[in-house]
Amino acid sequence: MTTNLNQQHLEAFRAVVEKRRSVKRFTNTAIPEDVLQDCLDLAMLAPNSSNLQPWEFHIIRSVDKRAAAIHACLNQNAAKTSQVLIAIVARTDTWQQHATDVLKRWPSPEIPAIVTRYYTQLTHANFTLGPLNILAPLKWAGIRLKRLSGGAVAEAHYNQSTIKLWATKSTALAAENLMLAFCAHGFDSCPMEGFDPAAMTKILSLNKHQHIVMMLGAGERADNGIYHPQFRFERERFIKEV
Repeated sequence: MTTNLNQQHLEAFRAVVEKRRSVKRFTNTAIPEDVLQDCLDLAMLAPNSSNLQPWEFHIIRSVDKRAAAIHACLNQNAAKTSQVLIAIVARTDTWQQHATDVLKRWPSPEIPAIVTRYYTQLTHANFTLGPLNILAPLKWAGIRLKRLSGGAVAEAHYNQSTIKLWATKSTALAAENLMLAFCAHGFDSCPMEGFDPAAMTKILSLNKHQHIVMMLGAGERADNGIYHPQFRFERERFIKEV
């Protein structure tokens, strides 16, 4: 029974992954609100670093802001014809509050001491930069000394750029969940890197700690929504045995 169920799950997953395409044109069919909200809930189940969930999803509903956002998306068809237009945003300033919230919402009454130490001490040591990144040299020296002594240690955050990369990686995983969720619901999407980040930041009134990872248009696939058959390079290019 378990084997059959696993096979069903695999085939359902394979069907969604193979069906998902970056659709460039959508029909006028609206995405029901409950479907949209379910897709967003599934997006936020994505794996993420230390469960700090450094993401936001800005759904552009205002007519004026949508028109401006489409223009900032270079008037791409995927933006113009989308039924839902979403800015997927990574945040570099929520880690401290989220570290506190993890402990508040820990799923069992007793929090392991190592977990408490991680979120109250190690997380802060990793992310805290100090004025003008004054702590960066100390972090760098400490890590190099530990490696010289034969220890293995993860790289620390030395500046806002490394924190931005950290947040972007987790947010991109959530974006993939969102696209697969739309597909599983019978809708499609198109991630767009082609947009004016300065203009979009202004349209959405984002601050310096909010970074747009991608714009996402979603809707029902139009008959001319796919521009060409899907193809990938040979797998040997990417899969390495070491």
